[in-house]
Amino acid sequence: MEKIKSFYKNKKILVTGATGFKGSWLCSWLKKLGAKVYGTGFSPNQNKNLFYKLKLEKKINLKIFDIRDYKKLRSLILSSKPSIIFHLAAQPLIYKSYLEPHLTIDTNFKGTLNILEIAKNCNFIKSVVLITSDKCYENTGKIKEYKESDELGGVDPYSASKAASELIIRAYRESFFKNKKNCGISSARAGNVIGGGDWSEKRLIPDCIKSLLNNKLIKLRNPNFNRPWQLVLEPLKGYLVLAKKQFENPKKFSGAWNFGTEANSVTDVQKIVKYMIKYWGNGKMKSIKKKKFYEQQNLQLDITKAKSKLNWFPTYNIENSIKITTEWYIKVLRQGKSALDVTNQQLESYMNENNWT
Repeated sequence: MEKIKSFYKNKKILVTGATGFKGSWLCSWLKKLGAKVYGTGFSPNQNKNLFYKLKLEKKINLKIFDIRDYKKLRSLILSSKPSIIFHLAAQPLIYKSYLEPHLTIDTNFKGTLNILEIAKNCNFIKSVVLITSDKCYENTGKIKEYKESDELGGVDPYSASKAASELIIRAYRESFFKNKKNCGISSARAGNVIGGGDWSEKRLIPDCIKSLLNNKLIKLRNPNFNRPWQLVLEPLKGYLVLAKKQFENPKKFSGAWNFGTEANSVTDVQKIVKYMIKYWGNGKMKSIKKKKFYEQQNLQLDITKAKSKLNWFPTYNIENSIKITTEWYIKVLRQGKSALDVTNQQLESYMNENNWT
């Protein structure tokens, strides 16, 4: 993995959804690797504060527009000529997909479609990683680890939009990219991502932090729901490794990929909050009966393919992931340290552990 830094140095990279939570961390990482980063963002954006706290508007070439705008997206791609694209732009919240189903499906599907349609006609693009979700799988109601070959589906609008995106990615890969020289196309399915700087509404970690900051009771809607919680850097590492591999060998590495946690490490909401209270130093929680929309109760990913073919492995267990996430908020919100410094420190520590320096 020590070759990652030399690979990305001076490479032109486009990150859609750059101003979002994962996008901000990815852009920061790419800049550390020496890449020339271009980004798209959308306003309003719940997490744009992280992007600007990291001073990324001064470090990357950012264009603000709706990812559904084909002409603007095409113009940016043709002018910047990225060799690698990470497509993260999306409406990412399940609860919002119930309130705005048309917007969610239109944004998530059309954004993916626009990237694929433009990429198939650009010879300078060598590798495209399109981010979908672990919720793209058809829920069987059983406790199982979903493999990349399992059936796609989705009861809620968000999950359906991601399953639909997966179908169109596969259709384009098989129809237009299979015989296209030197361009890899993959979809990446990650678990529930956590980390410093996430301020999304109706998400567990941001909600907990708000309650802890204000000495309020943490209210848990679904304390027994299991999720493959992972530090944001874990799937991002997977995306970076995958983009490099399919850049170098598109036929071998194009496909669908799971980036989740180790087997038997899926953790319920209640345990996550207990860890947060432990590392925050105080706090209390209470379960409440409040369920307005459907969510899968158990969700686990099989990461055998990524481990065996990409040599990608999770670095931190769940408790360490919660510890690192909580420490980010403590240092920034309670100790007054800059988000930029704390983020850089956590990136450097992670890179050191993975021999990426």
